[in-house]
Amino acid sequence: MAKKQSADVAVTTPGESAPEPKEAKPEAKKPKAPKAPKPEAESAPAAGAAAGETPKPVAVKSAAAGDGVKKKKKAGVAPARGKKLRNQLKNTYQKIHNEGAVALPRAVTLLKQAKRAKFDETVEIHMSLGIDATQSDQLVRGTVPLPHGVGKTVRVVVFCQGENIAKANEAGADFAGSDDLIEKIQKQGWLEFDVALATQDLMGKVSRLGKTLGPRGLMPTPKAGTVITGDVAQAVVDFKAGKVEYRTDKGGNVHAGVGKMSFAEEKIVANVAAFVEAIRGAKPAGIKGNYVNSITLSSTMGPGIALAM
Repeated sequence: MAKKQSADVAVTTPGESAPEPKEAKPEAKKPKAPKAPKPEAESAPAAGAAAGETPKPVAVKSAAAGDGVKKKKKAGVAPARGKKLRNQLKNTYQKIHNEGAVALPRAVTLLKQAKRAKFDETVEIHMSLGIDATQSDQLVRGTVPLPHGVGKTVRVVVFCQGENIAKANEAGADFAGSDDLIEKIQKQGWLEFDVALATQDLMGKVSRLGKTLGPRGLMPTPKAGTVITGDVAQAVVDFKAGKVEYRTDKGGNVHAGVGKMSFAEEKIVANVAAFVEAIRGAKPAGIKGNYVNSITLSSTMGPGIALAM
């Protein structure tokens, strides 16, 4: 009996070529699990041993407290004060609080006793005025020459022309000129001065610098006394000697520096008295009631001391 041919064997007739055998599909390879990386502390000695070198110990930093790891300081956070300093400040503030509002000479004495900063601090005066800062006719603004100056070098620039340039230079102005200075400020943004003065005939050109000088409080204005209508030399001398400009803020307060802590007490008293008298003399006509609410004297790093008005 003839054997049955397998179903997988193809039967070919004469003249036909045998069909090509089908290729077997490759089996999908399973992805290999990634090997865990070795820690650097272990791999480093192994690499050194393979090269024939003596492996060096690897220092591992510990996050535990007390291991010598310095903590980073937070920005804007003052360092902790020691017990001795805390007690000193507490006693000083308590003494000033018990004194209450004092006379000007006594306030200067207390301010000197409370000094603890190592640099020459500025003596500051802060006055709260009973005005409405939203009303333009109640704004208080002007300048006052202090008898003993402010204790710092003031750089003065004068916008003038003709003979006034020579007069300003002889009086001690740091810079004096007209078109050259205006062009330097406009194109180069030059602002290396503290006070800007201008003669009245040159204000038409200086007004072009309003966007540059205005936001910095350097724009010459008649109310501040920085627009010269009289003698140019005298105006320069006054500002170089320590003529202070004052202006009320949005809250109706006036702030100004009236000297240095290195000044003698008599000089500080004279400067403060001159400033207070100038503010009282600039009282607007429409003010009713109390004009000066409070006066406080302080230093850059010292406490505020209330003055008896």
